[in-house]
Amino acid sequence: MLVPVFSLKLNLKIRPRLVTIGNYFGNYPALTCATSGGKVFIHTPHKVPDVSKYGSPNPGGEVSLLNINQKIFSLCAGHLNPSLDYDVLMIGTENNLLAYDVFRNTDLFYREISDGANAISIGNLGSIQNKLAIVGGNCSIQGFDYEGNDVFWTVTGDNVCSLALVDFNKDNLNELVVGSEDFDIRVFKEDEIIAEMNETEAVTCLHSMGDNKFAYALQNGTVGIYERTSRQWRIKSKSQAVAIHSFDINNDGVPELITGWTNGKVDVRNDRTGEVLFKDNFPSSVAGIVQGAYTQLGKEQMICCSVDGEVRGYNPLTSETLSLGVSVTLEQETIRELTQKKQNLLMELKNYEDNIPSTIKLSPDERNKTTGSIIPTDTKVNSRLCLKPASEDSPAQVLLLINTTNDTIIRAALVFAEGIFKGESHVIHPANDNPCSEVCMIIVQPKDTPVDLHMKVFVGYRNCMQFHVFEITHTIPRFVMYVKSEMSSVEEPEGYVKFTVSERAQRVCIWMNQNFLLEQSLDPDNTINVAFISLRDNKPLIIIMDQSKQIVIKTDNMDIAGDIVQSLTSYLKIDELNVTAHFPNELKILNSLIEKVDSLNNLRQTLSTDIADHSNLIRSMVVHAEDSRLIGDYKSMKQGYTELFNLNQELLRDYKIRCDNHTELVASLKQVNMIIQKASKLRAGKYKTQVVTACRTAIKNNNIGALMKIITTGASS
Repeated sequence: MLVPVFSLKLNLKIRPRLVTIGNYFGNYPALTCATSGGKVFIHTPHKVPDVSKYGSPNPGGEVSLLNINQKIFSLCAGHLNPSLDYDVLMIGTENNLLAYDVFRNTDLFYREISDGANAISIGNLGSIQNKLAIVGGNCSIQGFDYEGNDVFWTVTGDNVCSLALVDFNKDNLNELVVGSEDFDIRVFKEDEIIAEMNETEAVTCLHSMGDNKFAYALQNGTVGIYERTSRQWRIKSKSQAVAIHSFDINNDGVPELITGWTNGKVDVRNDRTGEVLFKDNFPSSVAGIVQGAYTQLGKEQMICCSVDGEVRGYNPLTSETLSLGVSVTLEQETIRELTQKKQNLLMELKNYEDNIPSTIKLSPDERNKTTGSIIPTDTKVNSRLCLKPASEDSPAQVLLLINTTNDTIIRAALVFAEGIFKGESHVIHPANDNPCSEVCMIIVQPKDTPVDLHMKVFVGYRNCMQFHVFEITHTIPRFVMYVKSEMSSVEEPEGYVKFTVSERAQRVCIWMNQNFLLEQSLDPDNTINVAFISLRDNKPLIIIMDQSKQIVIKTDNMDIAGDIVQSLTSYLKIDELNVTAHFPNELKILNSLIEKVDSLNNLRQTLSTDIADHSNLIRSMVVHAEDSRLIGDYKSMKQGYTELFNLNQELLRDYKIRCDNHTELVASLKQVNMIIQKASKLRAGKYKTQVVTACRTAIKNNNIGALMKIITTGASS
């Protein structure tokens, strides 16, 4: 068990994930948390010198409150301004970003962010010289310098939930790791995506573990660590991880992963294996985990906060404490492991002793009548994917077939896969009255990503009470949900993306054989002309390659075209690719969205002006009504308060309209950003980045024509 060196009760509720720590007073760290009612409190146990002359409240041992008067979405403290020797506090709300100088009690800058501020991280990004406050919002990421200048902007696939700065490719420059609601973890090298990892739920937390490793937490209770794009390990809990952090608690020079859970548990895990080393428990949910020299200046501590306002601090373990604890723990763990191995071996031995006499030298018919579980040594379990053609009763389906190589039967099969099944697993039970050597299940892949199916198959004879378990793995191709069709029976889509490669058609055929489910492999030829039908929406997809090595991908879905381009460029190792795209439906939607955003912005400004005018009028009417009351003119007072009530009702209606307007505006901006993201996925390398930058410039200048041209050709001129 972890033993805290101090415990405080701040008597304030703390909102989950809104916890940070900053050195606002030089070397004096202060715990900063968001509480209810749009407030932020700052607490340090130290008596901070020479602060009062700047007009800032002296928090020496006391809690100082900041009234933000807006719902707080994110908090972050860091050294943003190079001319200052202390940290600044960044506060993100629904559509604003505040940079606050706690030491001088002043605002450094205040920016309106229409996409919101769901997550904030402060640090160096790539080759950008100054540190940035990086803000993730509604499908967009923005970076602000210490003066509040917007020096970085890009788009991502969905609402941003979490951010982390990590030296992902070990080039001594930080890359930005972004977790979003569409279950993806994306890695940005400045404004270019260099890696994507697909998960099974929204990515709620990210944290750098040093070098090129980072930890992540999902909304479904999963926690794990990636080293670059390779997942090192993961665990799943019934509780949800609220906060993750890295801290070298056992003084071995390697930081461990600290996780705080909604059930109040705090556990310390080995960063290489995920094994729990230490743990502690709070009576309520954990709100956040940070580190700093909180009670002992110059000595880093791990600090955990609960939602009830309890704060506990932990020092790194000393060598004496660690050696004593490790020796006891190691002895107990060794005994437990050996006892478990002994029990497993005894059970396995008993099973063999019970079953060997009853199944030796028996015919297949006799084996079917026995209860023994010994199966032939050459028994194998195979799996394959096949296509079930459409019929009058059902549409075409992708089937997974699992079968044995002899007369043994499959009693059950457990299939594990990410993102395909609800709960990540599915169990196949053949009918009890008709067990056989083959079972099948329908595969529905929601997104075009390659997925590994991990299967545990229970194999035995018909009357067996015990079964042998075979573990096999099968990889589902990325575009398994597209069925090859006759070109003559497919209606040609209006949308297309067109580009030229330097590879032979044979290489493209190999890529198609690996990524699509084809009953017969495509024969390498100088040209390609293949049509597919999507099993999701029955929409056509056509891939053409002529002798001039020009590839045309015809589809009305820009997302599908982008996925195919990214998969093909990755397989062919194409670093730079520009395309000509034509998606009239998407352009029509984008045009209507831009017009809608303009009208919503105009309405928003009008409503803001009306609300301000009404507010000023209300103030004057209150004064007149009170004057009437003081002089005893109750008739005028009653009339004044009646008018005041009516005006207040009108003000409330305007405010509700403004709230609805804002919700609609955010949804429209999200769709605009998603279309820009789709357009960038049609390209590779610098052209991908250029599209995002040029689209943003066109939107700022309200140049719809240039925006359409950028999406079509990749450039505005």
